[in-house]
Amino acid sequence: MNRAIGVIDSGVGGLTVAYELMRQLPKEQLIYLGDTARCPYGPRPEEEVKAFTWEMVHFLLKKEIKLLVVACNTATAYTLDELQRELKIPVIGVIQPGARAAIKVTKNNRVGVIGTEGTIKSGAYVTALEKLNPSIQSHVLACPRFVPIVEQGILSGPQAEATVTESLFSMKKNKEMDTLILGCTHYPLLRNVIQNYLGQGINILSSSEETARETSTILDVKQLLNKAKGHSGHIFYTTGKINSFINIAKIIFKGDDLDFVKIKKAELVKNQENVN
Repeated sequence: MNRAIGVIDSGVGGLTVAYELMRQLPKEQLIYLGDTARCPYGPRPEEEVKAFTWEMVHFLLKKEIKLLVVACNTATAYTLDELQRELKIPVIGVIQPGARAAIKVTKNNRVGVIGTEGTIKSGAYVTALEKLNPSIQSHVLACPRFVPIVEQGILSGPQAEATVTESLFSMKKNKEMDTLILGCTHYPLLRNVIQNYLGQGINILSSSEETARETSTILDVKQLLNKAKGHSGHIFYTTGKINSFINIAKIIFKGDDLDFVKIKKAELVKNQENVN
């Protein structure tokens, strides 16, 4: 089936998931929507995150997507169950895949999780980890300063290093932790800085690879894989500044020629009103 896979995120972080989807599923078309104008979602109330998420979902449903990937951890924590109940297409979040990846690599069952305030407050990662392995001991920490610097394109250098050091100081003191989940899709863009600060002995994981594998499996089981030789090209929408979005995308996709489109957030609201 040559309909596209839809990917939504609060900003540029979900591009790390999109990259892995493109790498593992080269025949599939992606339509991505990053709500950079209203990013970050982490500090926002749950009901507001739900409202924004549904606006993005309805925008992509009009593109006749065949599967939806919620690449925002906060949106996954607050809306995944609801989306899976109400949509007729498969919906995949990033929390369960991230938890599974951690269970596979930890040697001592001491797993750290860093994420936005909303994701950490929801307890979604702790629940997911304990369901997979009740003996897991989770250590969680909200890092609200990470998303804003990533959205500004500050991915290395003194400011990024200072932000990581100040945010993860308490996490570094945990000498038992052997695995850290980057529980926000923005955080892999700071991975090198985080790894350098915490040390090479810590397994640092994002959910991107595992999410792409789960997507591939579901498409196969549901007989939704694109059997054609190719597709008409990926499309990336953003509600924020297009140049900043493109600059970060070029870092992630290493210069691939992609189609970027700016939309006004008012279009999402209008689209939602039309649905209702």
